[in-house]
Amino acid sequence: MRPAHLEVIMRNPAANQDAPDRAPVASETPDRTASVSAHAPAPAPALADFDVLGAEAIERFADDPDFVTALARGLAVLLELSDKKRRMTIAQVSHRTGIPRAAVRRSLHTLVNLGFVAVDDARRFHLRPRVLSFSHAYLSASPLAVAAQPILDRLGDALREACSLAILDGDEITYLARSASSRIMSPSLNVGRRLPAFCTSIGQVLLAQLPPAELDAYIARTRFLPFTEFTVTAPARFRELLQRAHDNGYAYTSQQIEMRLCTMAVPVRDREGHYVAGINVILQGRVLAEAEMVEMFLRPLREAALELGSLLLG
Repeated sequence: MRPAHLEVIMRNPAANQDAPDRAPVASETPDRTASVSAHAPAPAPALADFDVLGAEAIERFADDPDFVTALARGLAVLLELSDKKRRMTIAQVSHRTGIPRAAVRRSLHTLVNLGFVAVDDARRFHLRPRVLSFSHAYLSASPLAVAAQPILDRLGDALREACSLAILDGDEITYLARSASSRIMSPSLNVGRRLPAFCTSIGQVLLAQLPPAELDAYIARTRFLPFTEFTVTAPARFRELLQRAHDNGYAYTSQQIEMRLCTMAVPVRDREGHYVAGINVILQGRVLAEAEMVEMFLRPLREAALELGSLLLG
């Protein structure tokens, strides 16, 4: 679904002429363009088939002579700490990841010495701000996130609601950007956060574009966990939602991931027609019916997606 390569056209916002071969967009267009090449998110690795990066996932590569098990374990430990708000002991990390305690201890010892993890007097471990260097490096170099930010800011200002951009990464979505004017939202919706694709509007609108064989494989391996009483967990019903999203060109979810949270998303396609991301509007603390969301937000969302897509070359 996503191309292996994206090229972003950086535009002069003060210009008035469009590039000769560009599709029309909703905003002003430039009199000159400069191309900046960068790689789009790579196809999902095999490890992305697992809900967590733990012992089971790592053991899958036991016969691969080039696979560095110690590095994989260290990353698994780091990700486990990032997924929890509380501090954790060696035993807790080992239990949750399935990695032997000795290996967890060595990984944490290394991460502490490198400045990515801290340990308190009770021997509980937690992340240090240095881990942000990973996300900052990615977001700063990501042409998709850089190009999307001003568009999301304008969209958020116009709608007076929170708006976000996310990509489909394996079986989850990852938030890459959100409007600067966004209202205070749940931490689960922050930039860099990963969420299951099946119960999010961006996830559904992008899953709806998958080839049938890929979609069948996704549904077969997905655990449809009920985050709320409204989460759709029946595979047959989930297929119906994706078919609607495919036919309508948008996805609407209401309280599927969190109570009193509803969202609507549209896909972003690059100039070659590849589906590369999704843009959504997020309403937290109140719920609107789908028809109301369509009337209020669908057209601006589609215009923003078209504008962003016109900047992306496959």
